[in-house]
Amino acid sequence: MGTMKKWRAPLFFLLVSLSLGWSSIGRAAIKMAVEFNNHAASAYVAQAKGWFEEEGIESVAYESYVTGMALAAAMARGDIQVAFICLVPAITAYANANVPITIIAGTHKYGYGLVGDPRMIKSVEDLQDRNIRIGCVREGGATDVLLHRMMDKYHLEREKILPKIRRMNPPKQVLAIRLGQLDAAVLPEHHASMAEGFGFKMILTSKDIWPSMQGSVLAVKKTLIRDRPELVYRLLKVCRRATRWINEHPDEAAELLARRLQVTGERVFPLDKALMASQFSITRQDMTRSMNRLLYTTAIDPKVIQNTIDYLLALGYIKKEMRAEDILDLRYSR
Repeated sequence: MGTMKKWRAPLFFLLVSLSLGWSSIGRAAIKMAVEFNNHAASAYVAQAKGWFEEEGIESVAYESYVTGMALAAAMARGDIQVAFICLVPAITAYANANVPITIIAGTHKYGYGLVGDPRMIKSVEDLQDRNIRIGCVREGGATDVLLHRMMDKYHLEREKILPKIRRMNPPKQVLAIRLGQLDAAVLPEHHASMAEGFGFKMILTSKDIWPSMQGSVLAVKKTLIRDRPELVYRLLKVCRRATRWINEHPDEAAELLARRLQVTGERVFPLDKALMASQFSITRQDMTRSMNRLLYTTAIDPKVIQNTIDYLLALGYIKKEMRAEDILDLRYSR
């Protein structure tokens, strides 16, 4: 029985490929998007190495979004078919906006942190000081949810923290830190490690706050699964290849990500290149430190997904109960 289960998914895709005729599949054009951070390392690596094209996948629009919520909105509009996206906005898009997406794999675990000015923040309890200025994305984002988890775990008083939050996207938080306008921030990597470069200290990582936290996931539109299941399988094949390469070549991966994100940043933000170079440059050493705080893996645990769903429901960020199986389809990862 165990052997049959092991081969069931590969056999399914083999039969699909044979029934369609592999030579007739041709090269597929899809719209793909990522978040502007090293959570999407496997996508950046695969693009740089040309591995999507090797699998016959041509991305007609490979776009980068500043936050997962912005990426989720693009999927809701129908702009995007494939997304490397943080788990929390993927769930909220599915539950609240009925965006027809399916999660087929993870891309990493952890990858967020609380950073603070060491002159002002000696411990997490110092966040309750009324003079401390805290940066975070808007309500419902991954780091906002992590902030709530932190307040629960360390028994912090919400009324002393939430009214002081300055809501802005991660790059704006980094710039605000650089300009002395924030004392602490809850940030995704690589932005959290960039803040360290400006003198902030890592107070807590997401692994400290939420030990089983799933970071980002590979999500696809349900229509892609329905119409092109063999393409979905090839997407995951590329993601696995890139993830394996990242783990086997960490220094090369860090250098590649530092270059790619610098170029992407100059294109994404309405800032001149000189400002980008001075305020948002990240070295290979910084990127290495950042990537070491993530666990790059395509593995995903349905129990962790359900725990996240239940927590979002408790916070009121989703309005209806749902099962992890409603948004997960892991036959591609077996």
